Amino acid sequence: MPDGLLRAFRSRNPASDLYRTYGRIQQEGVKSMKRSKRIETLDKRPVNLDGYINEWPEMGFAAMSSPYDPEPSVRVENGKIVELDGKKREDFDFIDQFIADYAINIELAERSMSVPALDIARMIVDIHVSRKEILTLISGITPARMTEVINHLNVVELMMGMQKMRARKTPGNQAHITNLKDDPVQIAADAAEGALRGFAEEETTMGVARYAPLSSIALLIGSQAGRPGVLTQCSAEEATELELGIRGLTTYAETLSVYGTEKVFIDGDDTPYSKAFLNSAYASRGLKVRFTSGSGSEVLMGNSEKKSMLYLECRCLYATKGAGSQGIQNGSVSCIGVPGAVPGGIREVIGENLVAALLGLECASSNDQSFSNSDMRRTARTMLQFLPGTDFIFSGYAAEPNYDNMFAGSNFDAEDFDDYNVLQRDMQVDGGLRPVTEEEVIRVRRKAGKAVQAVFRQLGLSPISDEQVEAVTYAHGSKDTLPRDVTADLMAAEDVLKRGITGVDIVKALAETGYEDLAESVLNMLKQRVVGDYMQTSAILDRDFHVLSGVNTPNDYMGPGTGYRVEGERWEEIKRIPHIINPQDI
Repeated sequence: MPDGLLRAFRSRNPASDLYRTYGRIQQEGVKSMKRSKRIETLDKRPVNLDGYINEWPEMGFAAMSSPYDPEPSVRVENGKIVELDGKKREDFDFIDQFIADYAINIELAERSMSVPALDIARMIVDIHVSRKEILTLISGITPARMTEVINHLNVVELMMGMQKMRARKTPGNQAHITNLKDDPVQIAADAAEGALRGFAEEETTMGVARYAPLSSIALLIGSQAGRPGVLTQCSAEEATELELGIRGLTTYAETLSVYGTEKVFIDGDDTPYSKAFLNSAYASRGLKVRFTSGSGSEVLMGNSEKKSMLYLECRCLYATKGAGSQGIQNGSVSCIGVPGAVPGGIREVIGENLVAALLGLECASSNDQSFSNSDMRRTARTMLQFLPGTDFIFSGYAAEPNYDNMFAGSNFDAEDFDDYNVLQRDMQVDGGLRPVTEEEVIRVRRKAGKAVQAVFRQLGLSPISDEQVEAVTYAHGSKDTLPRDVTADLMAAEDVLKRGITGVDIVKALAETGYEDLAESVLNMLKQRVVGDYMQTSAILDRDFHVLSGVNTPNDYMGPGTGYRVEGERWEEIKRIPHIINPQDI
């Protein structure tokens, strides 16, 4: 291998650097050759700006299977797993030990492992075998056997499996609500519009971490202004995130990362046991919890142990199940460039999403990082989750323009809303969104901005001018908004923490300033903390605060005519896209 390629792999962005290095080597070899105009044109296409690499299992660049993946095995003695995927118990690392003790149904292990992987794969796509039967059987198999099962399924079969195995009957969607300025007024307005458009969950993060309390308050108020019952999260450092949740300023968390190798886990100063403890800390305070994992992270951190990305992700998902989390955000997530660079990598992504569903976990199936320069490739990647439906098709659809997304560029953003709605209409698929009118958007954005303005004034936080509210009402992104006093905002954010402001204070401030409907919605969100039903697997709330989950509305797909069907009023809603010709008007 040329030295240039080796250097590329050691760089911060191996995929893109590799492509450029390899392209330079190629060009040097054809300098004397007359170029084809067609090939020159193709070389300039966006798809060829992406990074690609052939399998290199020794460095972890293998999507679905590696010659170094372990052979499936299990042995139980005296009610304890003493052998797991070729390892004896005395040789277990802490992930093996955790999985063996907490993530596998020991009573069923040997019986489940006696069923050939191909037979299990066929059961997954067999409409005569129920989801419940498969969940029971799968509960006793090991990560290596799970990897084997997924490898038997082609991409269409993986989608068929997801349609049957996702936990909640009704698909949903989640949005990212961020902006370059950390402007709480824009966060509120964008959250309101996002909720109006149908997102069941909304998540924010900050360019400046200290903004977290203001961002949380703005997201909470804005989301309820768009549609009552939207769950919200602020992605911050875990101690801050937990404190915001305890105070009732957020309702869920999903930044509890797990990894597939011991060395990478330790690098994050964690173990599966510490994650289980943290999960309990959140859950005991009435917060919905979802872990995060994704194929490729171990490759990026240089400790793939020569294993395939799918096998390592299976270990992550088993650790998630063992820790007691109700769900997972997975599908490579921010590491999508790595599986996206290798053959079969996007097949692996839907494969790992299916593994989550097979383990009975809520699946927020990523799609929240733009992995390609090609619009065609980005859309194709999303269709694998969009068509069968997942619990959350995106774990962060950017409800703002790309430049405002502080999570990095999303696969779809605010400029793709109409495209997404048309795709729903084209295919009669529920992707979790709905068409809206311009009048509705303006109304909820203004209401959210005015409500946050009133609450900030009532609580003595940093001032929000009428001009700022008006600007965000009509804004596309932060380029269209007015500047904020950053120093005043940061002092206000610190004041929120020092004064111990809670969700109850937000309810009181809303009620005292004339926003009784929003006060009631925020109060109802706080009540959910006590009831605890939204901590069920795959739980979301409808606008009347009824819980829809994998427990009370389980997926019951068993072939044609069963399961969730896009029909009735929901189908009529999906069809009402803008710019449509009404035959009666002709």
